Amino acid sequence: MESKGVEMFKKVMKVRARLGAVRRRDAGMVTSEYAMGIVAAVGFALLLYEVVTSGQVRAELQAIVKRALSARM
Repeated sequence: MESKGVEMFKKVMKVRARLGAVRRRDAGMVTSEYAMGIVAAVGFALLLYEVVTSGQVRAELQAIVKRALSARM
């Protein structure tokens, strides 16, 4: 017969082993989430760049800057 302390120790070790397996299984998800976030950010940046450098938006921005520079103080 094993003592209750030894039984408890074995149960704790089994739980730790299961938790370790779960942590190892999820370890790669953080990297893939960062990669997807970076891809999304780059895509958004490209879209924003295309919008800002389009003819109509560029003309509007230049008009705003000209008005700001020619304002009387």
